[in-house]
Amino acid sequence: MACCAGSWRRLSDSEGEESTRKRRSPLLDQHGAFWRNALGFWLLGLCNNFSYVVMLSAAHDILRHQRAPGNQSHVDPTPVPHNGSSRFDCNSVSTAAVLLADILPTLLIKLLAPFGLHLLPYSPRVLVSGISAAGSFILVAFSHSVETSLCGVVLASISSGLGEITFLSLTSFYPRAVISWWSSGTGGAGLLGALSYLGLTQAGLSPQHTLLSMLGIPALLLASYFFSLTSPAPQNPGGEEEAETAARQPLMSPEAPESKPDSGSSLSLQERWTVFKSLLPHIIPLVLVYFAEYFINQGLFELLFFRNTTLSHAEQYRWYQMLYQAGVFVSRSSLRCCHIRHTWILALLQCFNLGFLMADVWFSFLPSIYLIFLIVVYEGLLGGAAYVNTFHNIALETRDEHREFAMATACISDTLGISLSGALALPLHDFLCHLS
Repeated sequence: MACCAGSWRRLSDSEGEESTRKRRSPLLDQHGAFWRNALGFWLLGLCNNFSYVVMLSAAHDILRHQRAPGNQSHVDPTPVPHNGSSRFDCNSVSTAAVLLADILPTLLIKLLAPFGLHLLPYSPRVLVSGISAAGSFILVAFSHSVETSLCGVVLASISSGLGEITFLSLTSFYPRAVISWWSSGTGGAGLLGALSYLGLTQAGLSPQHTLLSMLGIPALLLASYFFSLTSPAPQNPGGEEEAETAARQPLMSPEAPESKPDSGSSLSLQERWTVFKSLLPHIIPLVLVYFAEYFINQGLFELLFFRNTTLSHAEQYRWYQMLYQAGVFVSRSSLRCCHIRHTWILALLQCFNLGFLMADVWFSFLPSIYLIFLIVVYEGLLGGAAYVNTFHNIALETRDEHREFAMATACISDTLGISLSGALALPLHDFLCHLS
């Protein structure tokens, strides 16, 4: 009898342990899936913006790119003045030309996206984005002319623009926390892209070989999407077991469910217009922030040239880009520490930065480049904070069925501001470089 009682207790304990394991298993699976998706979106943000950032960091070199005898690519170390009597050390073309080549295709993609791009599956879009990024590095590296280089920059723009609208829309099918990870990754792209280009060229590597060394980034983007992200849980799961299975499957898995649930495509034109109007308080401040900061970056950076330092003009430009991206990375990674609801404050501060640096270009009252370095870091902090808080606020304030469309629509804000800044920076460059 005692033997039977002992056996019954062991059987009961075994069943209890099995039941506990079953209860814990979904929690462990969900926890593991969250971190896989968090890492996946961080890497996607990093890889998606990398080529875009590198092209802006290389803008000064691209515009002075020549082909030497013997087919050896080099960058002419002697600046080509726009006007020999100018008090500025100018390229013949503003670096805003590279900015426009790097942003106008993105603007076109984002303008058309809400009207049809959402109908395309995600995976083909990601493949096109990765291939375009690789093509941009190759085309610019082997370019014989500025025109060909700018075609490579256009490919980088297609990659970045298509990727951003795709991945931001995709976040609507995952926990809201992945927006913070995506934003941090895009900030990391700015820092690592600018720093790697600066570091490799400072170490003596030519711009051509520096660009070719970055071809692993597009491959990492594809691997992150297909093998790191888990398939989104079904919108109307047939049961708990189906949802758990979806959370464990990578997107590349043949067992994974369709990776693009259908929600945004079902919105009527009236609903889209209503959602768009509700986004204007978020869109307008972000447009202003990006207009001001990219007017600084591509319109003023090359004119903020200090002759009382050992850094050459090209090196100063690269340092400006790297420090700006460092500020962006810190602020885009700060959402867990600091949530800013009223982003219009950031827009006002960034516009003040633009006015202050414009005054310095004209009057040259700042005595040291290190003061500019501090201002540039601050500029990056404002821009990164505006980006991450805007999309976080949209995710909090929009309904689930509107979120995919809202994310795809709002991401035009930064692109529109950047495009306007590039268009105005070109005539400013020509005006200032003709001054004696």
